[in-house]
Amino acid sequence: MFITRKHVPRRTFLRGAGVTLALPLLESMVPALRPLRLTAAAPPKRFVGIWHPHGASPGYWSPLQEGKDFEFSFITKPLEPFRNRVVLISGLDMPEAMATTEEPGGDHARGAVLLSGARPQRNAVSPHLGTTIDQTIAARHGQDTILASLQLGVEDAGNYGNCNWGYSCAYTNCISWSTPTQPLPPEVNPRVVFERLFGDGTSAEDRRRDRKRNASILDAVIGQLASFKHGLGAGDKVRVDTYVDNIRELERRIGIAIENSIKEPSSDVPFGLPESKHVHFRLMYDLMTLALEGDITRSITFMLGRDLSSATFPESGYVGAWHGTSHHGDKPENVANYAKVNRYHVQNLAYFCEKLKNIPDGDGTMLDHVLVYKGSNMGNSHRHAHEKVPVILVGGIDGSFKGNRHLVFPDNTQRTSNMLLSMLHLYGIDQDKIGTSTGRLQPLEMV
Repeated sequence: MFITRKHVPRRTFLRGAGVTLALPLLESMVPALRPLRLTAAAPPKRFVGIWHPHGASPGYWSPLQEGKDFEFSFITKPLEPFRNRVVLISGLDMPEAMATTEEPGGDHARGAVLLSGARPQRNAVSPHLGTTIDQTIAARHGQDTILASLQLGVEDAGNYGNCNWGYSCAYTNCISWSTPTQPLPPEVNPRVVFERLFGDGTSAEDRRRDRKRNASILDAVIGQLASFKHGLGAGDKVRVDTYVDNIRELERRIGIAIENSIKEPSSDVPFGLPESKHVHFRLMYDLMTLALEGDITRSITFMLGRDLSSATFPESGYVGAWHGTSHHGDKPENVANYAKVNRYHVQNLAYFCEKLKNIPDGDGTMLDHVLVYKGSNMGNSHRHAHEKVPVILVGGIDGSFKGNRHLVFPDNTQRTSNMLLSMLHLYGIDQDKIGTSTGRLQPLEMV
């Protein structure tokens, strides 16, 4: 028997002037005759946390059937093609986000509960929350990547001061916290994110200089790329070419979006951001895909907006400000219109999932080796209710996490912090507590 396959280390980078290009998982990164799970090229566990404000339209989110083979609801219908990787959860509460007798109001000030399971301390000067699960996962699984984690958003905002009822703006503007006192602000500019993923970040001046040049950042490594491909198998060559083509196409689209925003900026859109929210969302999802495919990071958070957002989404089929539309007054027509907005954001999630599903990764696809958690700190937003919050999970983590499930819990019996504790367990991280958790959510852990 002759083994002639060229072996390439998994952590292989191409470097040029101001550019570091990570590579996707290739067949040549797997040593011959060794099971994939026993090699350094075994697909890692990845995590994506997506937060959206203003809950979900009552009666349109939760499927009617419990267990397997449920019928997707109006809002969640776009995820049906990924049924075997989807887990929907109904009945979970988020008590850490609720107003209390001692701390009334502030319902729009506690979005950071999503990944921390901790109650924000009311303090506009010195915020205190808890380490979020994306950071705990990054500490365990992201030590060999260029970026331990990545924080993204679409609405620019400051991170300090009093935002609502005496709470720090950090609770509204950051869902990722590296320590109980250190919020990690999201980056909202697609071009800056692109350069952070593929530039070497030597200095702020270098980054400013790079943003002024018109040439593609790929030009800095094109020579190395040709040499690297020499000797690769046909399949790996196609994989590298597709990856590079996707980077170049995304760079081109970002340039178009920025150019349009520069030509006709509106008064309420920060300079340099895409005018279209739809374009902005899709660019960010594309950047997330490339970051995961290139193993640049294994932990990402994405804020689809901010509490009290006035953004509109005409692509949803309804034009109305997000926050205003969420106060539907429990009137059937208004509730139905808000459901269209909710469904639109799930359609964008499905766009992301489709991209991940189409990327080969080890013995499966990228979707098999990630968990995407999309959630909100509210249920029925018109009532500022933090009970029965919508929870969407998509992905296989390591290929063993089972989908095609709708988990339903009786009212006032389970909280999202218990779910977070179970999610950490699924990533091989066993700790006794996170936030206000009272124990693991055992039904979630079925594999």
